[in-house]
Amino acid sequence: MYKRLCDYIEYIDGQTRPDRLPELSEKERKELKEQLLVQTQFFQHERLIHLIVTHMFAVITIVTLVAMMYFKALTLLILLVLELGLLFPYIIHYYHLENGTQKLYTFYDRFIGRTFGDKYNESDREEKK
Repeated sequence: MYKRLCDYIEYIDGQTRPDRLPELSEKERKELKEQLLVQTQFFQHERLIHLIVTHMFAVITIVTLVAMMYFKALTLLILLVLELGLLFPYIIHYYHLENGTQKLYTFYDRFIGRTFGDKYNESDREEKK
């Protein structure tokens, strides 16, 4: 998923460059904006799922730690080490998803500002009311 996110960020960065946007027709700009919104929603969903999994795994790890301290069993220590070995990659993966999704927000803001200006942003605010 991280590779897909990086590839999409590279693609959208190329599409929203200042020298590229004037080449796009109005229809292409709207399609690009819609595509950016859809892809952002996909990555937001993926980020939410990974957040839930990471939190659940962290809770399980803490429960194992408490149980290990209470029962002082070697098997719980082994389980704790295995859980920590998986928890850290989950955290790193979530970190990359979070930062990548934030970057997509930046591209959306940059694209809207360059393409539609303040007039679009005002109409967008009125629709939300």
